[in-house]
Amino acid sequence: MATLADRPNTALLVVDVQDGVVAEGHDRDTVVGRIAGLVGKAREERVPVIWVQHNDDDLVRGSDQWRMAPELAPDDSEPLVEKSYGDAFEGTTLEETLADLGVGRLVVVGAETDACIRATLHGAFARGYDPILVHDAHTTGDKSKWGAPPPEQVIAHTNLYWSYQAAPGKTAGTVAAADVAFGDA
Repeated sequence: MATLADRPNTALLVVDVQDGVVAEGHDRDTVVGRIAGLVGKAREERVPVIWVQHNDDDLVRGSDQWRMAPELAPDDSEPLVEKSYGDAFEGTTLEETLADLGVGRLVVVGAETDACIRATLHGAFARGYDPILVHDAHTTGDKSKWGAPPPEQVIAHTNLYWSYQAAPGKTAGTVAAADVAFGDA
């Protein structure tokens, strides 16, 4: 269990599944569909769903690009954390939100794999959380013209190295969307 005291709960953390972020995402429709399915499962099991929404000069608050993907409908009762940095913990209310909910284990989905997902996973792990990446429920756009590998390789590499994260008193890893068990610590 997480190294955080009195944090027995799990939450689904949905990171930046916004129109302007996932529009060109690798296998976009399948990934967003899996995320929608996990949101439904979390709600059925009364597991908190926490939405993270990025805004900056390219993703202007209130713009069409800033809105969540239309397949997803955050409930008004679910926490929404706005961020302006890659790591969803930096300069946000995420830590306070998780503390209020007693959450020490995070099931992470969203975009973009090589930016906000990786930064948030590492941010969570360094802060004492147990972050689990849903290996088939995150995506990224093609940045190969800037020297990055193709999206499918970025996703595969992230899944590979996150599968082997370990530290004293903390767990990490990956799981398929179909195998997510919110109650398993």
